[in-house]
Amino acid sequence: MINERLKELGIEIPEAPKPLAAYVPALRTGNYVFTAGQLPLKNGELLYSGKVGRDITAEDAVKAAEICAINCLSAVKTAIGDLNKIKQIVKIVAFVASAEGFTAQPAVANGASELMLKIFGESGKHARSAVGVAELPRGASVEIEMIVEVN
Repeated sequence: MINERLKELGIEIPEAPKPLAAYVPALRTGNYVFTAGQLPLKNGELLYSGKVGRDITAEDAVKAAEICAINCLSAVKTAIGDLNKIKQIVKIVAFVASAEGFTAQPAVANGASELMLKIFGESGKHARSAVGVAELPRGASVEIEMIVEVN
């Protein structure tokens, strides 16, 4: 079911990005999977870097958040094997490298949130935090982490 929905939306779930340090991309404990923070990487290349509101626009940061969320799903798939096992997207945390005075972190996080709703419908509704930070790994503009409940 989820695989068909992803096809309809034109979304391909890549192999999980390799960790940048000593951790795993996702860890299952009981019926929950916690992802590590995922950057807007595609084929190993960082697509959006710099501070939102200075180096990149909020609109581009929304696109970065979408890529991060797709990478979160990739990490979840690595942990559980099949995205159809996802019962509920529980929580998304968005970290936004923000220029001084930039306060639209929730709008940036909507890139990830709205994508989960498109993919999972009611099961995509989740709690969320959107936080402005000074810097992110590799100079990324956005980093997303996710908690999902699985069957």
